[in-house]
Amino acid sequence: MEMFPGTTAEDQRQVWPALPQVPRYRYAGQLLGEVNFERAPGSVSAGERALRWIVGAGKRAREAQMLVRPQGGMVDTAGRILVTDVGRQAVFVFDPAAGLSVWSQADGGEDFISPLGIATGPSDEIYVADSELARIVRLDANGTPIGSFGQGIVQRPTGLVRDAGTGRTYVADTAGHNIKVFDDSRTLVDTIGVRGVAPGQFNAPTFLALTENQVVVSDTLNARVQVLSVQGEPQLVVGERGLYVGNLIRPKGVAVDDDGHIYVAESFYDHLLIFDADGRLLLPIGGSGRLPGQFFLPGGIWTDAGNRIFVADVFNSRVVIFQFLGD
Repeated sequence: MEMFPGTTAEDQRQVWPALPQVPRYRYAGQLLGEVNFERAPGSVSAGERALRWIVGAGKRAREAQMLVRPQGGMVDTAGRILVTDVGRQAVFVFDPAAGLSVWSQADGGEDFISPLGIATGPSDEIYVADSELARIVRLDANGTPIGSFGQGIVQRPTGLVRDAGTGRTYVADTAGHNIKVFDDSRTLVDTIGVRGVAPGQFNAPTFLALTENQVVVSDTLNARVQVLSVQGEPQLVVGERGLYVGNLIRPKGVAVDDDGHIYVAESFYDHLLIFDADGRLLLPIGGSGRLPGQFFLPGGIWTDAGNRIFVADVFNSRVVIFQFLGD
């Protein structure tokens, strides 16, 4: 099996922390675009093909549809990885069964301009926050536009998450410096926070994550991450402004896993920072570059049920994937 240029077998053995410490994370591959699905010479079995689509193997035989400036993403119940791309003004759908699709159409006959946050809505709908269109676009499972909401309410929507248990969708309104909350009838039911520096206040919030009973907010221009109850009550501040690895200057993507880890993309320092549920720094992964474990302006982060962590490596035009190996 031929690896995608720039990805070697040695890359696949990269772990963090490095040996002889006990590894907690392993490099699992990258998503680049159509090349993730191209067949290598000699062809392969179905199992090898499934592997190749995730690690980016195969030769590039022609000009392919490639990620340009990926921003956010999610993994749906069918195992598809959906990635928003502001450079392509579209949503890339990496489907291990059907290959790559690129969705560019928003609702109302318009195209996406700046798609950022993406989340699963009710009845297998897909919600996409477009910051320039200033609304949340609704797509069906095949990418067909079926409406939108938030018009005239959200000023610049960026990250969003939906709590399937309560039917509440949380939208980071970066220009409004708050979190807007909608129910499944797409009615605004709450607004969390105002502009400020106190706990529960925000300065240009961007990305969001959701645990069973908490909302994690990247409070970007306050150089911190806040953890709130689902009712909006401040519970924890993660990180602080500083000059050292583990400090925050411009936090962007946030994600959580089932073990309570909080993942933060520190875009200024080009690091993925991993904190425990109490906000203690456990491990940094990163540095500027294109090698496995390096980034160039990381953006959104998301996780899946298989304990994989996806990082939108914006200016490297890729999504980098890590496998959590457990504690």
